[in-house]
Amino acid sequence: MNIILFGPPGAGKGTQAQLIVKKHNYFQLSTGDLLRKETKKKSELGLKIESLISKGNFVSDEIVNQLLRETISNLKYRDRIIFDGYPRTIDQVINLDELLNEFNQKAELVISLSVPREIIEKRIIGRVTCEKCNMTLNEFFNSREIELHPCGNQHFIKRKDDNLTTVMSRYDIYKKTTQPVLDYLSKNLRFYEIDGTQKIDEITAKIDGILNV
Repeated sequence: MNIILFGPPGAGKGTQAQLIVKKHNYFQLSTGDLLRKETKKKSELGLKIESLISKGNFVSDEIVNQLLRETISNLKYRDRIIFDGYPRTIDQVINLDELLNEFNQKAELVISLSVPREIIEKRIIGRVTCEKCNMTLNEFFNSREIELHPCGNQHFIKRKDDNLTTVMSRYDIYKKTTQPVLDYLSKNLRFYEIDGTQKIDEITAKIDGILNV
């Protein structure tokens, strides 16, 4: 069963996706990760993506679809993909549906994490990621875990776009563009909204319950 996972920036969506991957043997598909992976290859497509991003331009749905097709067509990931934060527009919903149909698959379940704006602010401003193991923690909520982290606390870095102005911009864009997508998907697929202010293990337990239905 393919899953679509939503949540505003800082909602803990990536953390929950990683836990689903570990516990339920899923593959996490993030378009951001796909784009970064392709740029690292220095392929013709990767260089084109790098040029677009460096100029502040959006990467077209056509390019994203090309990368999505590579994953969706891979039998290793058949019917066990978590679409992390994608699709974000109605056009992308249609694109994804067509891609999945092409390979006799479909998305069956949507999980949306709901978190108020003020909590999102603190989560993102305090967010740090370990360069070595990719673990994400928060300076406000996980100071002791950061200090005692096995890789060493010196490896924790902040994302360049984790500042208040950018947070508000990303949150507003998410609410504006994604809400119509959620409204559409909630009428067409199994749809669950979860309170994302709960503890990580509480959210995970709710997701486990949904997946085990």
